[in-house]
Amino acid sequence: MHSRSSFLVPAVILLVTCAGFAVAWGSAGYAHLVLSLVALTTIVGVGLNILLGLGGQISLGHVGFYAIGAYAVAILTLHGVNFWLALVAATLLAGALGGLLALPALRVKGPYLAMVTIAFAFIVQHTIIEWKDLTGGQNGLMGLLPPSLGGVAFGEREMALLTVALAGLGLLIFARIAVGSWGKAMAAVRDSEVAARSLGLNPVVIKTVAFALSAAFTGLAGGLFAPLMMFIAPDSFPFSQSILFLLAVMIGGAGWVFGPLVGAVVTVMLPELLSSLAEYRLLMFGVLLLAVLWLAPEGLIGSLARLMPRAARSVAGDRGIDLGELLQMSDDAPSLVVRDIGLSFGGIRAASGVTLTARPRAVTSIIGPNGAGKTTVLNMISGFYRPETGSIMLGGAELAGVPAWRVARAGITRTYQTTQLFESMSVIDNVLVALRRGRLGHPFAAFAAAADHDRAEALLAFVGYRGALEAVAGDLPHVDRRLVEIARALATRPRVLLLDEPAAGLMRADKVVLSGLLRRIADLGIAVILVEHDMAMVMGISDHVVVLDAGSVIASGTPEEVRRDARVLAAYLGDAGLRARPRVRAWDGSRDAVLACVRLSAGYGAAPVLEEIDLEIREGEMVALLGANGAGKSTAMRAISGLLRPIDGSVLLDDASIGTREAHSIAYAGLALVPEGRQVFPELSVYDNILLGAYTRGSIDRRAEAEAVLDRFPRLRQRIDSRAGLLSGGEQQMLAIARALMAKPRVLLLDEPSLGLSPAMINELFDILAELRDEGVTILLVDQMAALALTIADRGYVLEAGRVVRVGSAQELAGDPALEAAYLGHSEAAE
Repeated sequence: MHSRSSFLVPAVILLVTCAGFAVAWGSAGYAHLVLSLVALTTIVGVGLNILLGLGGQISLGHVGFYAIGAYAVAILTLHGVNFWLALVAATLLAGALGGLLALPALRVKGPYLAMVTIAFAFIVQHTIIEWKDLTGGQNGLMGLLPPSLGGVAFGEREMALLTVALAGLGLLIFARIAVGSWGKAMAAVRDSEVAARSLGLNPVVIKTVAFALSAAFTGLAGGLFAPLMMFIAPDSFPFSQSILFLLAVMIGGAGWVFGPLVGAVVTVMLPELLSSLAEYRLLMFGVLLLAVLWLAPEGLIGSLARLMPRAARSVAGDRGIDLGELLQMSDDAPSLVVRDIGLSFGGIRAASGVTLTARPRAVTSIIGPNGAGKTTVLNMISGFYRPETGSIMLGGAELAGVPAWRVARAGITRTYQTTQLFESMSVIDNVLVALRRGRLGHPFAAFAAAADHDRAEALLAFVGYRGALEAVAGDLPHVDRRLVEIARALATRPRVLLLDEPAAGLMRADKVVLSGLLRRIADLGIAVILVEHDMAMVMGISDHVVVLDAGSVIASGTPEEVRRDARVLAAYLGDAGLRARPRVRAWDGSRDAVLACVRLSAGYGAAPVLEEIDLEIREGEMVALLGANGAGKSTAMRAISGLLRPIDGSVLLDDASIGTREAHSIAYAGLALVPEGRQVFPELSVYDNILLGAYTRGSIDRRAEAEAVLDRFPRLRQRIDSRAGLLSGGEQQMLAIARALMAKPRVLLLDEPSLGLSPAMINELFDILAELRDEGVTILLVDQMAALALTIADRGYVLEAGRVVRVGSAQELAGDPALEAAYLGHSEAAE
């Protein structure tokens, strides 16, 4: 919900309710029934608005709860129970069943959740039909008496007044929930369940409460429907009614207070207004609904709200708040002690025996090549993965295997490689959610006091955010997203802050500012654990560095100690006993470039990852593109292949510009990319994957071509009819290369082919690459194994922070200190 005043919305609700009373009092007959149906649809819409608008969960089975409420009231009143007691009982019954349904239903998402709720609706319908002794079966229940109050029986007008009053009350309740702690928590879970867990929110409880409240409102409406109609049967609750309930919320505007009311008016009143069209009535109704959804996908209220100006108040400063006091830091803050933690995925050891200590007021960095297990370790520490071995201790508490939301409440919070803000919420609300540390209070609890707003603003000022407090988080530029995410993490008052590649995508000046911020956070007394690929940043701010390779710690110490460690150099440059076959004779082909990049800049969002790089690949040459993680190698491959539109510069293939062409057009022109992660088609057979590689070649003998490729990859011939998704990692990499070779490309682009493979498989793969090189295939190779890549390459380019810092022959680069510096940063002596 987006409310500008805590008084305006209740006042409008009261005004609308009074208008409903006036219509009920001044009308007669059929108009009362229509008004009552509008009110009942509004009540159901309020429930669905909690579930869909706040919680982001779609239910297509709410007619089941509607029927439960109606039959509960009908059965109880026919057995002599007072209507008002029966209505309360029906509401509670529907809410309880909604909570029970949520437990299995919320294990699935999206269309699967919708299918579960549809199944529930059908179960309710068939139970009503088969339980004849209680429900009357197909014949239904009749003779239902209207309610009475003070000895006065309700007629049509009184029923209309009652339903309007309860609809108004429902809108008031939703308005309070939406701006309260539970409503904001539901929105947070909807936008990013992962981030919500790392702030101490329990998604299971929050979603269950949303489902139960939604079902209770729907059961209440059903309980009113029974005496309104005075007869109910299974046909009174068709599945199509569930669709109309959902449409009412979507048309009005999910998440907005008045969305259910507007949607109810449209879905109930529109068919009545079109009644003169006779048999074309439903057709026109459907057309008009489609038009509304097409022209106003955010609903009528949501679309109108976008036209309204938003508050633009910016961060004013720290509000005189002592951050040390706010973060509740003390001189005897505990260290995080991780001992021998390990985890496997499908038999592959992702982490093994990892041990580290993160002390308060210190920055502990975890570094390592791609696939070393850095993020896996962070996920175990933060509770997203359960370690199979070892312990994680903070202040005497064992946290290994504890759920992420409990870990967050214990004092460990984190940020993510890709920022996980609550996109639909404002900047200030993102931070205010975190200040509660997962403790939400009762369903009508206030979200934040004035003092909380001051604290949130102080945290935003501390991290350097200077934008608007009410700006929608999803609209922020990349650097502001990073800052807001860090401020939100600090709002939980953590003892340990985990940062997963916070500098990714930032410009140099922003990285300098970020480095200073992380140092100031540590100086507050927080233990900072940093995973980062920018080695200059890591070596500049770290007190202690832990190096992982293949899931194990291979070195730890000060930045200078780690930089000089031979095992670290071997891990980063790939000199670990692997073999590759160099050319017998040096390449001596044409000097004309087949593929060239001229002052190429590319990136994601506002910050360029590549900055004006120049490179060229000649026919029959193998060129290695080297650099640390985050240097821009894969970005270059994506920009060259058309998967990423360059910001500036040119990409030339045979002197023709291809930089602005689509990826499929570039593939037709003669570039074949084997992407990082292989990207085979897992559900297709090995043979079908290979045949698809020749898609760009028109009429050829694909089977003969495939046989020629399979001669090069005997492993694939043995698995020719197997599904590609069942192959090992190395076999999938071979399949991806075989598929690319079927295109007979002018240039073959290989992005990290050795990633995640065993040493034996790497050796086998590089033997194949050497054969392709010797046969004259033009190759641009990106690989984390720098020493191995240079062994089979003719020339190389070294990237550092998106710029080419060295160009030379493979032999020259192999002994160049700039290569080591690109991977591990510049030593203080060198500086």
